[in-house]
Amino acid sequence: MSTTATVPKTAMQVILDMYDMHSKLFHNVIEGIAEKDANNRLNTKANHPSWIAGSLVQDRFELAAMLGEKHKSDNDELFQNHRSRQDGVQYPALDSYKKNWDEITPVLRNILANIKDEVLESIAPIDMGGEKYSWYEMIYFTIDREAYCIGQLALFRRLLGYEAMKYS
Repeated sequence: MSTTATVPKTAMQVILDMYDMHSKLFHNVIEGIAEKDANNRLNTKANHPSWIAGSLVQDRFELAAMLGEKHKSDNDELFQNHRSRQDGVQYPALDSYKKNWDEITPVLRNILANIKDEVLESIAPIDMGGEKYSWYEMIYFTIDREAYCIGQLALFRRLLGYEAMKYS
């Protein structure tokens, strides 16, 4: 951690700082995991690393789309509309997600960096169990979920016998 960082001035700056950290950690957390391990659920009901990584990529594409940027990931059909893991499906190798992550990351970051307060305060057109959420809450939830998923992938790394994720 740098000791020269400036203190964020806004809630969105905090979100952007987290977004930037997750953008890097995504690469670090999947680095070196072999294809044979990407679909390994370790004899549990847990989602495997390939599904977790793919859902992270898809969430960035879907958030960008909801905010007006119509891109689709290469694996849209596997993950669209928050589709859960499907038994019997061979998901892509983890490295295959990097291209899409690197494609959508600067696009979505630009949207988030330039979003207006009145948009953040407005209600997002999304139904989450009948609850209404502001755009700020939806963006915050998405970034928080990224941290959770990166943590799951970091745990999988260790359980599969890989070295710990690097932060640098």
